[in-house]
Amino acid sequence: QVQLVESGGGLVQAGGSLRLSCAASGRTFSTYAMGWFRQAPGKEREFVGTINWSGSKILYADSVKGRFTISRDNAKNTVYLQMNSLKPEDTAVYYCAVSQCGRLCTPKNEYEYDYWGQGTQVTVSS
Repeated sequence: QVQLVESGGGLVQAGGSLRLSCAASGRTFSTYAMGWFRQAPGKEREFVGTINWSGSKILYADSVKGRFTISRDNAKNTVYLQMNSLKPEDTAVYYCAVSQCGRLCTPKNEYEYDYWGQGTQVTVSS
């Protein structure tokens, strides 16, 4: 069993920045791929980005590429989502998730993830 706790959400003006953190329990954190997803009101949950176990491979959704950065610190069992140049359309609940798909994978489909955090709200005002 893996537990994930997100933090760092809040209210920010357009053009601002936030950094989300996701702390994971479990001794095998370093073997997991980690993903970030978001869900805006009335919309389906969508992929934001994913990072493999070592951080050597990172994928982003086109909508956030160049503005968001995912990183991880395996010694701290934590993955981060640095969000810069935020836009009102980035407003959503952001979720981190764990995939036990193996060390080489960077899944983009939410069904490939095994554990999810409770989510943290990000609101970007115009």
